[in-house]
Amino acid sequence: MNDQQMALHTLLKHDAACAAARQGNVEYSKEKGIKPLLNWLECEKSPLKQASVADKVVGKAAALLFAYGGVSHLHALVISEPAAKALEELSIPFEYEKRVPYIINRTRTGMCPMEKQVLEISDPQRAYQVLRQLVKEL
Repeated sequence: MNDQQMALHTLLKHDAACAAARQGNVEYSKEKGIKPLLNWLECEKSPLKQASVADKVVGKAAALLFAYGGVSHLHALVISEPAAKALEELSIPFEYEKRVPYIINRTRTGMCPMEKQVLEISDPQRAYQVLRQLVKEL
């Protein structure tokens, strides 16, 4: 099983929100949203660097964080249009099961606030700074 297959298998087997596989090592999180990505990015040896990642829901915020973390491949069960466009522009290979116009917030009343926050941002480093600050304030 290669890293791409391992990440997706782990995501589904453990009902995780996100899984990252690199050279046969896998880490996963059941925590929803971008918080686990931010935590991984703050690790000295981030599990995202050159990893194949599988994620349940990828909005533009997550896509830019994956880019910032240096992922090599992404498989999303659901991906938003802004996320797909960002990944294409950043030349990060990805595939998905379902593509949606945008990610819906948890109350199902509109767009995810994290995706909304980065809609006009294309630089992964800038997105990381903005999102990290936003999560600290919440």
